[in-house]
Amino acid sequence: MPDLADRESGAGVVYANDEFFAEKENLLNPGRAKFSSHTFGHKGQIYDGWETRRRRNDPGNDFAIVRLGQSGVVKGVNIDTGNFTGNFPPHASVEATYFGHIPTIGELLDAKWTTILEKSALTGDSENLFPVTSDKNWTHVRLTMYPDGGIARFRVHGDPVPDANWLAASGPKNLAALDNGAQLIGSSDDFYSSAKNTLQSGRPKNQGDGWENKRRRGQGNDYFIVQLCAPGKVNSLEIDTTHYKGNAPAEVMVTAGSSSDLIKAPGAIELLARQVVQPDTPHRFITSCNQIVEAVRVDVFPDGGMGRFRVWGEEAKPK
Repeated sequence: MPDLADRESGAGVVYANDEFFAEKENLLNPGRAKFSSHTFGHKGQIYDGWETRRRRNDPGNDFAIVRLGQSGVVKGVNIDTGNFTGNFPPHASVEATYFGHIPTIGELLDAKWTTILEKSALTGDSENLFPVTSDKNWTHVRLTMYPDGGIARFRVHGDPVPDANWLAASGPKNLAALDNGAQLIGSSDDFYSSAKNTLQSGRPKNQGDGWENKRRRGQGNDYFIVQLCAPGKVNSLEIDTTHYKGNAPAEVMVTAGSSSDLIKAPGAIELLARQVVQPDTPHRFITSCNQIVEAVRVDVFPDGGMGRFRVWGEEAKPK
């Protein structure tokens, strides 16, 4: 079955209560974990996985929350402790929850979680495979280790459940794709990498495969303008901040108008009102604009990076 937590499909580790020795993001790295006995950093041995500090007088447990790249029905999980021998957790459990939108960290921490894998014993330096019998659709899972330690990889296998509302609203064509003939008109700042990268096909590979401006110290905000491949009616938007973690925008706004007017200021046609976006997250927005548009402007506040930008809609029929 497909891995619903595959990084290439948009999954991400959005929170961990502790990642002192090794970063939570390593849980979703491709392939088995690698190890070298000679790689020591200022915190000790460097592990290709997620590792927390040793708990002493704190009776709690460590956990990480994973946003699935595709919502779906979970049929099994793989808790891989590869290369963790004297420091793997003796037990782990998995819970799940569903959101119809991109939740904040606060919402996730306050969410009602359903246990899909009871506290189960783990073996060190091994793939620990567990079946799951839940038949519900989930968007996020919470991996808890008892009480602390290291886990190399975490896979969540199951049946994807497409978002019916998104499928009905999006398409049939990405009017902002370079491959379809769209063009970048201009950008306020391309210091690290060009906004043109956001119009490429596929998932962003890293921070260099997107748009990143310099840190803004003065007033104002950064933006870029796209001439669509053809005039059309916009049905939905994708704003993907994948790989941008400490440098994603705080808020984003999308407007439309003529390309010459958009260079001077945001357009009169509002496609997406200014709103908060999350780091390292693919966002999807269904729009309610019935006007034909030719160019769009993406404003980020006050600055920050973006991996991909897509404008789904229908080309206007010639008169």
